[in-house]
Amino acid sequence: MKKVVLGALLTLLALGVHAQTKKWTLAECVEYAIQNNITVEQFELDLENARIDKSDALGNFLPTLSGSVTVSERSGLVVDPQTNIITSATILNVSPSLTSNMTVFDGLRNVHRASRAKINEIANQYRLEDLKDDIRLRVANAYLQVLSNKEALKVAQAQYKVTEQDLLRTRELVESGVVPKGDLLEIEATAANQEQQIVNNEALVLISRIGLAQLLLITDYENFDIAEESFDVPFSDILDNSAKVIFDKALTFRNDIKLSEANVQLAEKDLQIARGAALPTLGAFLNYSSFYTENSVTPNILDFQTQLENNDGISYGLSLNVPVFNGFSTRNSIKRNKINVLRTKLQFEQDKLDLENTINQAYVDVTTFRKSYEAAQKTLDARKLAYDYAKERFDVGLMNAFEFGQAQARLDNAYATVIRTKYDYIFRLKILEFYFGVPLSLD
Repeated sequence: MKKVVLGALLTLLALGVHAQTKKWTLAECVEYAIQNNITVEQFELDLENARIDKSDALGNFLPTLSGSVTVSERSGLVVDPQTNIITSATILNVSPSLTSNMTVFDGLRNVHRASRAKINEIANQYRLEDLKDDIRLRVANAYLQVLSNKEALKVAQAQYKVTEQDLLRTRELVESGVVPKGDLLEIEATAANQEQQIVNNEALVLISRIGLAQLLLITDYENFDIAEESFDVPFSDILDNSAKVIFDKALTFRNDIKLSEANVQLAEKDLQIARGAALPTLGAFLNYSSFYTENSVTPNILDFQTQLENNDGISYGLSLNVPVFNGFSTRNSIKRNKINVLRTKLQFEQDKLDLENTINQAYVDVTTFRKSYEAAQKTLDARKLAYDYAKERFDVGLMNAFEFGQAQARLDNAYATVIRTKYDYIFRLKILEFYFGVPLSLD
């Protein structure tokens, strides 16, 4: 028994350690966000409703069937249904019936309703997928922000370690009287500033992790973290394509554009349905009925089943309904739906313009941020050389601690600029690739 309990405790401990040390990749974050997003769940319910609506529309083509049974009793002067003789009695009457109705022609409204229901299901699918696309971009942006802050923290920590070594060496030189104490104070000030920067970067990492966790609806902020990985600027040939080429391809698969186009088709179907209301409606019906009576004065000659068989009858026919005037309701409905068709077409064109503007802006952003990143990298290389030169001079006493601290600060700023421009460029690169149909990935 003790072994069982010990084994269970060890298993729970192992699971707990595993849960605390789990590191989330971008793909895991995106998948989790989509599966747990409340709006996604709401849109999925809307999609299920659209499928039910399609079933309703298909059901309109089928005939209806209903059954009824009427049981009544009358006392006094009555007509006996069996003999058609007026008599004073109590008569029990049982009348079962079956009725079937079917629409033969309704101005093709059922046809258009069925077609509209299919389009509406597709439109809801586009709407759901468009939402998922937005979630993917938001998660990718938040994920890259965490990576950026973590990299900035690592650089700050590495720079602080270098400053610690300079601090130890300068303290020894001050104690031996080689350099003035002012140099030590300058190095100490630089170290304190770097410590503050580390604290700030740690706070930024925490805040960005919490922001990503909230986007994923994860409340265990302390144990949530992303995968530790060094991330370089990925190779991409997306700029080999013009913004026009990217836009033309985006038109073929973007869910927001497909949704906008589907909305035009829905409006056109609504117009066809409204026009159908101005046409005559032809329906068919079939009725089967019978009756059983029981007279309190005259005994029944025939039993229940026999009476039903002898008294049954079938009626059938057609009914034609021609709309003549309904207070301008049909005419105004047609006018409103015409306006709605024009509105959805204008919105469709506006959505295409918005997409084109977004892609053009993304294209310019990629070009601009790539140049900014390349310039920042060149500046960093120059700052490194300047820092190394300054350190050599400081080590031999040809530069005071203040000037050396300035070189250190310029190097720190250069590192920070490289990290910021690097992830700005990466995110905009991923956005442009996303519009070209490339799945989000950090590979």
